[in-house]
Amino acid sequence: MIRITDILERSQTYLSEKDLEMIEKAYIFSASVHQGQLRLSGEPYLIHPLEVTGMLVEMRLDAATLITGMLHDTVEDTLATLDQIEDAFGKDVAFLVEGLTKISKITFGDQMERQAENFRKMILAMSSDIRILLIKLADRLHNMRTLDFHPPDKQKFIAQETLEVYAPLAARLGINQIKDELQDLSLKYLHPDGYYELMERIDKNKEDRDQYTEGIRDIIQRQIESFGLKGAVRGRAKHFYSIFKKMHEQRINFDEVYDLTAFRVILDSDEERKCYEVLSIIHALWKPVPGRFKDFIAMPKANNYRSLHTTVIGPYGERVEIQIRTKEMNAWAEKGIAAHWRYKEGKVSSGEDEDQIDKLRELLEMQTEYKDAREFMKSLKLALYPDEVYVFTPRGDVKSFPKGATPIDFAYSIHTDVGNQCIGAKVNRSIVPLKYKLQNGDTVEVMTQSGHYPGKDWLKYAVTSKAVSKIKQWIKTEEREESILLGRNILEKELKKHHSNFSKLIKANEFSAILEEQSLNTVNDLLALIGYGKISAKHVTHQLLHDENFQEKDEEETNDGILEKIREKFRKAPADAGISVTGIDNVMVRFAKCCSPLPGDDIVGCVTRGRGITIHGSDCPMVREMDPERIIDAQWNVDGKQTFSVGIMVTCRDKKGLSSELSNAIYSMGVNMTYVNINTNPGDNAICTFQLDIKDLKQLNMVISELKKLKSVLFVERIKDPLRSTEKSKSRKNIDIRH
Repeated sequence: MIRITDILERSQTYLSEKDLEMIEKAYIFSASVHQGQLRLSGEPYLIHPLEVTGMLVEMRLDAATLITGMLHDTVEDTLATLDQIEDAFGKDVAFLVEGLTKISKITFGDQMERQAENFRKMILAMSSDIRILLIKLADRLHNMRTLDFHPPDKQKFIAQETLEVYAPLAARLGINQIKDELQDLSLKYLHPDGYYELMERIDKNKEDRDQYTEGIRDIIQRQIESFGLKGAVRGRAKHFYSIFKKMHEQRINFDEVYDLTAFRVILDSDEERKCYEVLSIIHALWKPVPGRFKDFIAMPKANNYRSLHTTVIGPYGERVEIQIRTKEMNAWAEKGIAAHWRYKEGKVSSGEDEDQIDKLRELLEMQTEYKDAREFMKSLKLALYPDEVYVFTPRGDVKSFPKGATPIDFAYSIHTDVGNQCIGAKVNRSIVPLKYKLQNGDTVEVMTQSGHYPGKDWLKYAVTSKAVSKIKQWIKTEEREESILLGRNILEKELKKHHSNFSKLIKANEFSAILEEQSLNTVNDLLALIGYGKISAKHVTHQLLHDENFQEKDEEETNDGILEKIREKFRKAPADAGISVTGIDNVMVRFAKCCSPLPGDDIVGCVTRGRGITIHGSDCPMVREMDPERIIDAQWNVDGKQTFSVGIMVTCRDKKGLSSELSNAIYSMGVNMTYVNINTNPGDNAICTFQLDIKDLKQLNMVISELKKLKSVLFVERIKDPLRSTEKSKSRKNIDIRH
């Protein structure tokens, strides 16, 4: 157990006498307000702030951080107030304590919501001062060390949270000492059988392993000294979590894990080139394993970690993992941002440190845009787990991305506008599709076009939380604008039926009552609801015109199920779809797959939530089930140049050359085929499905008539979805052609 004297002794090596006095004062204050409080272990509560402060001293953090370590639970768990903290220790300490104060007194709907809100507060506080996160990590580490005294279900929840969020946060700050211990402790509670089995297996061979490690260490030490290089060689057993993860990912047994020990060469010199000299010495000594060399000096990790990693075939044919770095690199690798921490008036002196903090802030602040607790936690975890890929900009700058990232992620990393207007990318001077997965060493150049904007399909390819967030933000804004426009047009049409005028009603402030009724702030909010289909224009009209005889049906109850059923059946119409909707201009139009209407068919429009107007054939069964208030008049307005996709099914006698005969008949009509499927069984008729580009109903009827003239054809029918019809059919012989 650490004592206040230990903390003062360690901190006096880099803090002033005045700082030490304030730390001791904080200890006395904490002891007095926590007096009589016990932890679940039965120990005095004061042990916890002492242990947390001891970890912060090991990271050589400033006096304000150490004082906060002593006081971090006082406002939450005692009668102490922030005013008292500020009066006794200053504004800086009071701010840090406030940032660390939990929100346990607020009631949330569930555990997920509480967890999300805790992290939101931590992230927002950390945006102003990164020290809050460093203290929080130390606090979590000591809590994990004493987790035995919690009930099993709480142990699992805290361990899972630690593994998914706190350990990756420590990794992003480069504090590997804390990250490794958090992962090992999490493993202990999440997979106790695996943890204790590993402990037993490693302890069983400890003596032989130690002897082997010492032998390898001596060989490397003598070899580098023979070339005039000075430095220390360390050998250490790998952490339990890294061994456990490797066994599960590679599906191997413990006996198949050969690199249980990792070696580290730490050079006295700060010259990077010396690291490469050591690398050449080791590769001359033992054969390197292909594909196992990583140069994190030339291309540092996102958290600024720098080192050379190599794996060689050492004595007895065992694989040996070796890391090579300078003292400065090693300090960063172990303590990360804390290794270079020097506060002066609340700012970090090192430019590199500020860059790392800014990267983490940007990474985490992006997550606060999510309102839903589950979406927030999902996005946060995604952001914290990058299996990194390193690529170059055209200027030679290095950027890191999670594995699986695409040019879309690269574009958004430059600027939101670059991402939104991205139309493609060049990788290593060759044009690639936006779904291309970036590889290590790629040089990426983004191609943009003014006026081009993201689509929903981009969400399939974006990996980084920034790209996903910005795409969703654009889509949400765009859909709202379209819905406002659509809602206004529909409402104006309805008002005209009653000889009223939208603009006059706005000027007369006639909307205030209905806005209050619907708990809305602006008229645009109301119009958006009409455009989304969540409230009917007829209801609004009758409210505005004070029609007391109007009774509206429960729209939500009658339409939700129908809308959900057809939501996935839409296909977007071409930009020049040739549809005009009575009384409405500039509206987003889609065709329904359930009936695939053609020019010449009678059609109607249906207002759908957030998707504009969907065009159905007037005899479509889906239309009969819809709320009549959402049905509006629509007409064809084509110029003869457009084509529309339609399916036909031809049943005919099977014979040799059937495919060619049918295709020639269709092509003779000047019609293009985009899909062909022929199903046959011995002794049965052939079922032939075609998807055609047709101008109108007249042309379709001519094609059907021409096919019926063929002797082998028994009958022809128009179908709604040829792809679905094909999936349902089963055959031994199946010819499937797509153009």
